[in-house]
Amino acid sequence: MSDKLIKLIATFFYVGSVPYAPGTVASAVGVLIYLILQPVFPLYLLVLVGLVLLGLIISEPAEGVLKRRDPPEVVIDEVAGMLLACFLLPPQPSVLIGAFVLFRLFDITKIYPIKRLENLKGSLGIMADDLMAGIYTNIIMHIAVGLF
Repeated sequence: MSDKLIKLIATFFYVGSVPYAPGTVASAVGVLIYLILQPVFPLYLLVLVGLVLLGLIISEPAEGVLKRRDPPEVVIDEVAGMLLACFLLPPQPSVLIGAFVLFRLFDITKIYPIKRLENLKGSLGIMADDLMAGIYTNIIMHIAVGLF
């Protein structure tokens, strides 16, 4: 696979190349993708699983292309994590804003075991921490939606 294609996919069509807060921008893109795809659940699920698999395949080679470990430009993990965070949530603004804020909080603070997952080598380390942040977010948001 060419370096250009690896970079295109890993940066999620160059979203990761924005100069400020690429992970936050990629997370916002994840919310937009959720809003577009959630009415067609099978397509949403296919895209979610596809991004996770693609991220696992492409993230480690992206480290070589970008010449650093877990490069901030690699944001396919944030997009996949945000899609997981929104899984089966109602597409209401307050719910999605809450999910976005929680996901970013978990991704930035790396509470247990997220930090340990980030320390895994290669693609698994790049993807696993964001997927766990997405799982934490999804669980908390489902509890919140159920209570309120």
